[in-house]
Amino acid sequence: MQPILKSCCGIDVHKETIKACIAKGPLDKPPKFEIKTFSTTTSDLLKLKDWLRQNKVEAAAMESTGVYWKPIFNLLEDEFSIVLANPQHLKKVPGKKSDVSDSQWIASLLRCGLIPASFIPPRPIRELRDLNRTRKKLVGVMASEKNRLQKVLEDANIKLTSVVSKVDGKSSMNMIQALLTKDELTREEIKAMVHGKLRSKTDQLVEALNGKLTYHHRFLLKFHLENIAFMAEQIQELEKEIQERMIPFQKESNLIQTIPGISVITASAIIAEIGVDMSPFPDEAHLSSWAGICPGNNESAGVKKSGKIRKGDKFLKAALVEAAWAASKRKGSAYSAIYNNIAKRRGKKRALVALGHQILVDVYRVLKTGEPYVDEGAEAVFQRNSAARQKSAIRFLEQSGYTITKASA
Repeated sequence: MQPILKSCCGIDVHKETIKACIAKGPLDKPPKFEIKTFSTTTSDLLKLKDWLRQNKVEAAAMESTGVYWKPIFNLLEDEFSIVLANPQHLKKVPGKKSDVSDSQWIASLLRCGLIPASFIPPRPIRELRDLNRTRKKLVGVMASEKNRLQKVLEDANIKLTSVVSKVDGKSSMNMIQALLTKDELTREEIKAMVHGKLRSKTDQLVEALNGKLTYHHRFLLKFHLENIAFMAEQIQELEKEIQERMIPFQKESNLIQTIPGISVITASAIIAEIGVDMSPFPDEAHLSSWAGICPGNNESAGVKKSGKIRKGDKFLKAALVEAAWAASKRKGSAYSAIYNNIAKRRGKKRALVALGHQILVDVYRVLKTGEPYVDEGAEAVFQRNSAARQKSAIRFLEQSGYTITKASA
């Protein structure tokens, strides 16, 4: 292995301590190793930074161990080139593993440039990512609270969800709040609480709300309603902060929103995961592979095995699949044609993943070129698929011994 760094550092990260190994020396000679142990407190990490500075370290590498690498990265990124490595790429020979040897092994690999760096976006994007992921989690928690609310209603034989489509709608919430203080609601009271088309279902609502509410049910209903209201406020506060953090990236957000299925929230979620600078990814295939939304590549002895997608950025995949579901409903668009073509052959779930992959490819191209997305239309996709099927059929017949001659017009 040919070394390329005169002085570098390998860091083995743990929750409370880290082992740091500096490999330094001329490139034409074996390196000298110096190993020290530091705690993960800020004061000790600053000592680590001073030690690296004294030894004129050019780069440092460490494994992405849980969240414990983050404080080290945050303190060192402004002065050193930091390589965050996937642990799977740093596996050692079994039976020769220790914290000291791990840090030395990392330093040896880094010295020769053999550690592929993970994608770490700039700090503003990382902070935006934290906000979006927190919002996503809270939305999931609030959905769970709504399910628990519905469960209590069913237990009390209140069949509200058999009539209304959303248990958290304005009309539904008005009726549930009224049930907290009344055993029975009259037809006139119910009619005054509902809005829009739901007024035509007043008689059905009278029957649905005729249940057996006990003190226990009312206590749980009040508890869940308060939780839902609190989380709605928290989500609203997060969205306000996200909007402010998105101001520097408004141009890129507007470009991404020209792609069908991508809303303001989805655009901020995508930017939070991949950033706006596409230079770390050589092409759209690299970005799709990093995200884990492209078909798997598993071939041995000429036999192609499972094409199942691999693990990747689950938050990005969720955002892309949501966008794909919305885009598939847009009639006459290229995305709807792609979705329908795959869904009838491979099923809806695979079609959504494939369409999400295509959306990510288009996001890359839009951000790379700075040009808005232009929909080619369903007819162009149909023509392209038809030509591909014709070539496939001709190739199959020729392999079977037939000679194909194109008929004259």
